[in-house]
Amino acid sequence: MAGLNLRFTEEELDALRDRADAEGRSMQSFAHDAVMTAVNERARLFNEAAAHVLRASEELNRRLA
Repeated sequence: MAGLNLRFTEEELDALRDRADAEGRSMQSFAHDAVMTAVNERARLFNEAAAHVLRASEELNRRLA
């Protein structure tokens, strides 16, 4: 499994530790899930935007074909 080192300020680490503790989870598990949620949200937004562009240009694309 590949690894990744991230750097946080002391304040950021404290906030991460507090949130992970509040959910009864490890900092690593909490941070991993937060990153994956951000990745998936970005992909969802991209797909949503692409679908919108395809719908908006559907008629033009049909005429150009």
